[in-house]
Amino acid sequence: MDSTVSETSLDLDALTEDEFLGGQLRLLQPRHGYRAGMDAVLLAASVPAEPGQAVLDLGCGVGTAGLCLARRVEGLRITGVELQPDLCALAAENAARNGLAGRATFIAGDLRARGSILEARSFDHVICNPPYVAEDSGQTSGTARADISKRETDADLADWIDAMLYWVRERGHLSLVHRTDRLQDIISLLTPRVGGIRVCPIWPKPGREANRVLVRGPREARAGMVLDPGITVRDPDDQVTPDMEAIQRDGQALDF
Repeated sequence: MDSTVSETSLDLDALTEDEFLGGQLRLLQPRHGYRAGMDAVLLAASVPAEPGQAVLDLGCGVGTAGLCLARRVEGLRITGVELQPDLCALAAENAARNGLAGRATFIAGDLRARGSILEARSFDHVICNPPYVAEDSGQTSGTARADISKRETDADLADWIDAMLYWVRERGHLSLVHRTDRLQDIISLLTPRVGGIRVCPIWPKPGREANRVLVRGPREARAGMVLDPGITVRDPDDQVTPDMEAIQRDGQALDF
């Protein structure tokens, strides 16, 4: 179902309007709590989508990853599923404000509901930026809204990956971004249902450990896993690298 900001519990004073892709997108999002940023942009850049394909963004929030992808790839059809109705409404509003309403649909619903939301195996790509913190970690985010976005509360990592596999077509691609310390869990959950898995580390700076990974693979393929060189966000002088600048500012795809 499509929504508008007027139907949410958030008023405009509680929102900011932020530029993405060097101003190619201007998105409303809550001023406090979880806020979309680099991870969603990199996720969108990593998806090998083509014009005319259908993409599902699970836990889409205010629509950042899906709308960044739609801006890069003309003719792409985006569907977003978001548990929090007010964020879902913001996603629809953001699509409209950026001239993408005709190619983007947002549904308020629980990804664990599966078939009651959307038909199985109906998407060429399923992407997600799931909560990073395990439920049993003991970490909290300060507010209920932030906890839903950052912590595995009702749905854990297995639920997210099961939902991705439910909705992606055979040989369609799954793409997600997560913390590096959850990579082993991700690979275990994907294998053997996804083959040809590619892992792209995200390095904060040269000499620093990667703190995020992009993971992508086609459903039911049989190829082995590939570890890519990755992308470095900032150089030793703390300046954004040219590769990262091309993604963040120019909306270019990540060669991955």
